[in-house]
Amino acid sequence: MDNQTQVSAFILLGLSEQPLQQQALFGLSCSLYLVGCLGNLLTILAILSDPCLHSPMYFFLSNLSLLDICFTSTTVPKMLLNHLCGNTTISSVACLVQMYFFIAFGGADSILLSAMAYDRYLAVCYPLHYMTIMSVLRCALLVAVPWVLANLISMVHTILMTRLSFCTNRIPHFFCDLNTLIKLSCSDTQVNEMLVLVLGSLVILVPFVCIMASYTPIAVAVWKVPSAWGKWKAFSTCGSHLCVVCLFYGTIIGVYFNPTSTHTTQRDMAATIIYTMVTPMLNPFIYSLRNRDLKRALGKLLSKNHFAKPL
Repeated sequence: MDNQTQVSAFILLGLSEQPLQQQALFGLSCSLYLVGCLGNLLTILAILSDPCLHSPMYFFLSNLSLLDICFTSTTVPKMLLNHLCGNTTISSVACLVQMYFFIAFGGADSILLSAMAYDRYLAVCYPLHYMTIMSVLRCALLVAVPWVLANLISMVHTILMTRLSFCTNRIPHFFCDLNTLIKLSCSDTQVNEMLVLVLGSLVILVPFVCIMASYTPIAVAVWKVPSAWGKWKAFSTCGSHLCVVCLFYGTIIGVYFNPTSTHTTQRDMAATIIYTMVTPMLNPFIYSLRNRDLKRALGKLLSKNHFAKPL
């Protein structure tokens, strides 16, 4: 008898099957999501409302904040709704749609981080030529390329996924993850697995290497700063950026590029929570709210006089 079936709906098992753990993880996920969305939304509004922040660096920051909101919103609201309503099913079409946007937004986020590192490299190492190099056209291309490339890669994975049959409809995850769906398939997944590595390298490993390479000359330039206070401040900022970058890419690499034999459900789940919820929540604090100009713009945005007009 053939065990392969074309399922019409999947059952998402969520973060945990233990009731007490479910309650704790629900509260944690809800908090991370709300704080992350609020921080990223305020960053976008502050940049849009202040003409002084209409520069390449803040253009990239606003796009990163938008991507972070979209990235977390593809998975977390559905997971929270499932917990509240007690309905853990998702149709096969909705599952594919969720997987498509998760890969698209996550891939664009990764590539955009490398574009931001390139921007900082030019600003630090070539300050006199920075505004000439970072023209409006180049800024637009550096933002458009991540969106287009990530959507093309996501389309390839989604089309290939529609060709698979599944032995079970129970997904041991809180969303329709590419790797998890491949593991549940009874079909030949060799092409899918190969493209996860090849296309994944293009959107994860290549940007990560580019980011680390760009920070090397930045570190050298910062080391030459004569002021001890200026040097400490620059290293503090660069260090915090690199910590978030390593957290984001390290967990993704651990989930998608490690041998299958080393994977456990609990470890993969913890790593997924970090790169889907924790790093998008940290980004506005690390990249934006440590910035003096952005904090000033945010203060103006949140001030009572800004919202309230005199009667």
